[in-house]
Amino acid sequence: MPPMLNQCLDDLETRIDESVEQDNRKAWVDFIEDRCDEDVFFPPTREPDPPSINWPRVTVNQAIREPEAMLIQQFAGCSGVLSSGSAARMCVRCNFGTNILPSLFGCETFFMDEQLSVLPTGVPLHSAERVRELVSAGVPDLRGGFGGPVFELAERFLEILRSRPKLERNIPLYHPDLQGPMDTAEVVWGSEMFLAFYDDRQLIADLLDVITDTYIAFMRAWYDLVGPPEEYSTHWGMMHKGALMIRNDSLMNLSPETYVEFARPCDQKLFDEFSGSGAMHFCGRGDHYIEPMSEMSGLTAVHMSQPHLNDLETIYRNTVDKRIKLIGLREPGLRPGRNMHGQAQSFAAPEKIEAEHERQ
Repeated sequence: MPPMLNQCLDDLETRIDESVEQDNRKAWVDFIEDRCDEDVFFPPTREPDPPSINWPRVTVNQAIREPEAMLIQQFAGCSGVLSSGSAARMCVRCNFGTNILPSLFGCETFFMDEQLSVLPTGVPLHSAERVRELVSAGVPDLRGGFGGPVFELAERFLEILRSRPKLERNIPLYHPDLQGPMDTAEVVWGSEMFLAFYDDRQLIADLLDVITDTYIAFMRAWYDLVGPPEEYSTHWGMMHKGALMIRNDSLMNLSPETYVEFARPCDQKLFDEFSGSGAMHFCGRGDHYIEPMSEMSGLTAVHMSQPHLNDLETIYRNTVDKRIKLIGLREPGLRPGRNMHGQAQSFAAPEKIEAEHERQ
């Protein structure tokens, strides 16, 4: 193992207090299983424990180019959890951005400037004819594009974790960012996809079917490599019940009726295929489709990035009031005095939430 990586892992390993990690995990599981006495769950924080060495700074582009840099970058996130005293769960992933699935279909990767250190995205095909060719070809080579690097890096993660049992017990490797079928369809096709909901609905449906089948094939290969999914998943430092965290950022542009006809069946198929349950993430506005989303079988949790862009009462009625967890809520997403039924989670300090609403 390269010396710098080995030093970083040694440092991380010596700072992990397993009793603290077990308590943190138990608190999360109690929340998931409705054994939390708080109306809003605030996970227990840690005592800050700074590193004994200077961890190297790794940019996103460097991490994608160099496997060792990616390993250091991801474990550095765990070091940051310990040094800050965060309440988040430690976790690592193969961090290649949103173009993993699109790259299998031939989408080139668009890298941001090095100094920005922002994850890349895909360059759409902008061609209905190319999309028809992809549909006819079916599920692509899972080792094409970013597929090969994702699985190769996963093998490196597993090698490290298995050689260091203390890390393996406390740092899960969570599934890569495959977005969701609708998000992937937009990246593959481009913004022209939205016109196709009027002009070529069958092609949209066919593309979503192929993407969903590809997602399933990829995740089967993933779990064949890393082991079957557990009852509880760790994602972005949070925990939820079920195997998948599906991203649905593109839905903000679609009507509820279009969501129900095209997107929801694909997401439901994914849940049904992997443990029968999972969580959903969306950016932007989702209050217009949250009700039909809440009717999915197996939806256990919702994570939204911009609660202030939503009608929160509509969100609450279709999540916490239905015993669907709201996780990772930021201050604008919490309303003091509103009954959350023990179904909401936040990393913000309660006093910070009160201050935010006084400010508003």
